[in-house]
Amino acid sequence: MSESPSDQPVVLLVEDDGLLLMEAADTLADAGFTVVEASHADKALKVLENRDDVGVLMTDVDMPQGSMDGFALARLVAHRWPSIPVLVVSGMGTPGPNDMPEGARFIPKPYEPTTLVRTLRAFMQRAA
Repeated sequence: MSESPSDQPVVLLVEDDGLLLMEAADTLADAGFTVVEASHADKALKVLENRDDVGVLMTDVDMPQGSMDGFALARLVAHRWPSIPVLVVSGMGTPGPNDMPEGARFIPKPYEPTTLVRTLRAFMQRAA
């Protein structure tokens, strides 16, 4: 698989709130990202197991459905797919010392779309 700047980065977006999922997906698509949506962590893991082109994981923390929250998903992805950067977003406060895997970034909700895009682009440059 070639890594050229023209390749659209694939973002796996994990968000249980349908409206927020749609808004974030639109923001990222408008910025040139390819977005794969998942409504909870279990769906996100299925996506990761079946695709090898995911460039970054963006996950909400509080997801009532599924077997784990966004912090657990972030740690699992960092362990199983260490090349995939992780962005965690939450409106529930800031993460504790052991919530996030090393290298992950956190953005509190509500976030500005420009902040989201800028953070993900920085991840992509780091990963390239």
